[in-house]
Amino acid sequence: MVLYLWAAFSSSLKFIQAEEPLAKIIGVAALIIPLVGAYILIREILFGTRTQRMARILESEGLLPEDDLPRSPSGRIEKEAADKDFEKYRAEAEANPDSWRSLHRLALAYDAAGDRKRARSVMRDAIEGFLASADSKVKA
Repeated sequence: MVLYLWAAFSSSLKFIQAEEPLAKIIGVAALIIPLVGAYILIREILFGTRTQRMARILESEGLLPEDDLPRSPSGRIEKEAADKDFEKYRAEAEANPDSWRSLHRLALAYDAAGDRKRARSVMRDAIEGFLASADSKVKA
């Protein structure tokens, strides 16, 4: 991805440096692609590192959910078991809406239930709470 971004950035600069006005316009428009790509890459890396940091804290506290749900032969988590497990974490998050720990666990339950969109959304909320808390200041 970084190699692609560098190539796209270099190409757009060559267009911008050209003498023709149309080439300059293409260069400016093409510059947007690597800038957006770099933003997305950095955002995803931060999402992953912060999620891992939070998971290490939960693990050290014994609060990280066990990955013990029954699975099909293909390795997918059985939906009924995930839905039942989900209710426990939903109730916990509703009782503690300001707790990043509860939100992190709820995000994992959403993911296990197959709802990746909601899992990422709730995990973003958990990250916001984590960054606002004192836990994020302590190296895990």
